[in-house]
Amino acid sequence: MTKFFKTLAISTALLAASGAVFAESHAAMSPEDAVAARQTHMKLLGQNMGVLGGMAQGKMDYDAAAAQAAADALVENAMIADMAKFPEGSDSDSIATSRALPAIWTNFDDFTAKAEACTVAATGMQAAAGQGLEAVQAAMGALGGSCGSCHETYRKPK
Repeated sequence: MTKFFKTLAISTALLAASGAVFAESHAAMSPEDAVAARQTHMKLLGQNMGVLGGMAQGKMDYDAAAAQAAADALVENAMIADMAKFPEGSDSDSIATSRALPAIWTNFDDFTAKAEACTVAATGMQAAAGQGLEAVQAAMGALGGSCGSCHETYRKPK
């Protein structure tokens, strides 16, 4: 678990630093920079989802402190989600490294609603994470479902 905590600490520091830089410069962000920013954001979400999912699936032992740290990081990350990272012209048809489907911009209200649902589910996981394996498993369905709902609709497959 030591590696996990080191990774979490580094991720949190990077997240804080990138949030400050992003807040200062996002108005002038190019579509390419927006893609890079949201990919970093998603990697951080995925890293913490991996910890919680690993515990929920029994691939790693449940550890209340690690589960809580991962859930707290999910919520912090969700709270800095910024729709400015999704400027028009940053879709998969416009930028080769982007997996964002053009449907995001034709259904932006639905897209933002799905992002909000993810934040709500992350908050639910945060409340459950330190309460035991069963609580993590119960909260994982809503969390995974909210992520999957958006990815199935708005993310280009690899």
